[in-house]
Amino acid sequence: MWWCGVALMGVGELGNFAAYGFAPASLIAPLGCVSVIASAVISVVFLKERVRPSDIVGGTLAITGTYVLVTFAPHTSTHITAHLVQYYAVSWHFLLYLFLEIVVFCILLYVYKRRNVKHIIIVMLLVALLASQTVISVKAVSGMITESIKGQLQLIYPIFYVMLVVMIATCAFQIKFLNQAMKMFDATEVVPINFVFFTASAIVAGIVFYQEFEGLALLNIFMFLFGCLLSFLGVFLIARNRPKIKQQDANFLAMDKIPRRGHTDKVQPEATTYGSLAAKLMCNRAGQTDDS
Repeated sequence: MWWCGVALMGVGELGNFAAYGFAPASLIAPLGCVSVIASAVISVVFLKERVRPSDIVGGTLAITGTYVLVTFAPHTSTHITAHLVQYYAVSWHFLLYLFLEIVVFCILLYVYKRRNVKHIIIVMLLVALLASQTVISVKAVSGMITESIKGQLQLIYPIFYVMLVVMIATCAFQIKFLNQAMKMFDATEVVPINFVFFTASAIVAGIVFYQEFEGLALLNIFMFLFGCLLSFLGVFLIARNRPKIKQQDANFLAMDKIPRRGHTDKVQPEATTYGSLAAKLMCNRAGQTDDS
């Protein structure tokens, strides 16, 4: 069952990776709210959790927001080639954006590590800043692989491997900070904040690096942001006040957690065996007293 879940997650992430090669990053990132809605439905169907009014309202808002942002989002995606990625990477607005990101990231990392300020917003901002570079590199790698499959080989250019290294490194550090956040805070706090910050950083990265909002009408931009806001609110309502996972005592080990042991295994020996053992100990003690 566990390996089946891991395989399904891998297939889902592979599809998410491939999607960046065909659609704008600012359109793909907000659709992550669909996974939150699906998780809420699965928890009700399989885990027998109670449906709350906030789940229904949040799901409705998230679905409405998804429809609005998909309708008004930029639908034209340029063909990502190595030359285009190189051109975008040395543009002045991206270099300024990258410089500001590095400065903010270093300040937050100093506050988090040196000043020992363990606040959820600081950790999630670190994840979001890394996520913006992940989105840029994922779209570049996915786009160049797509173009290579179509016949225009892009894997011979160094920029492909630069983006590949950036993608792997930023993903690894994102996982590191997310694991730390999950240890320090509850999942009901981490999930909605991470979704909002990740989506916002992905949209900004798409606008700055790939210039996805260029030529888009003002009404479309407003409705797209409004759809994102509805999705954010829906995810917050779904994740709000969910029951916390009860932590077991560290000194307690359930019998079903022991390999090749089941619930029906006996914790104590048979009564006769236990009595025989006690009698044997008493006899040995009596023998030692007589010898003395």
